[in-house]
Amino acid sequence: MGINRRGSHTTTRLTVHIVWVTKYRYKVLKGDLQKRVREIVRRDCRTLEIEILKGVVSKDHIHLHIEYAPKHSISNIVKQLKGRSSRLLQKEYPSLKKRYWGQRLWATGYGAWSSGNITDEMVQEYLEHHRKESDKSDDNFMLE
Repeated sequence: MGINRRGSHTTTRLTVHIVWVTKYRYKVLKGDLQKRVREIVRRDCRTLEIEILKGVVSKDHIHLHIEYAPKHSISNIVKQLKGRSSRLLQKEYPSLKKRYWGQRLWATGYGAWSSGNITDEMVQEYLEHHRKESDKSDDNFMLE
């Protein structure tokens, strides 16, 4: 944790906490099904070159704290993880098809919160320092 991703012209460390829930908040993620969800999510994250920093599969929702490359958007990450897991689980566990007749295991939407190793206040202080420095010369200007 804490290592930057490097590309030919970029250095990044993008992390986010994502949560999504089962449709109707049914508590179906138990036993073998819970283990299978974990396997699917882990495999898909490896495929997408996403590092799972921490994750929890609860009975009716999933929490993931991930680090991802800038080529991905959070919405596409969640779309991939939810879509593939829903299709595979309903195929492998016929009892889910009866409960989720609309072929959707997951509820619409998700929650996502950015995370990182600095706070908003630290960024504001950093930018304020640069504003003060720019006041000494005419080379820089603020975008506010």
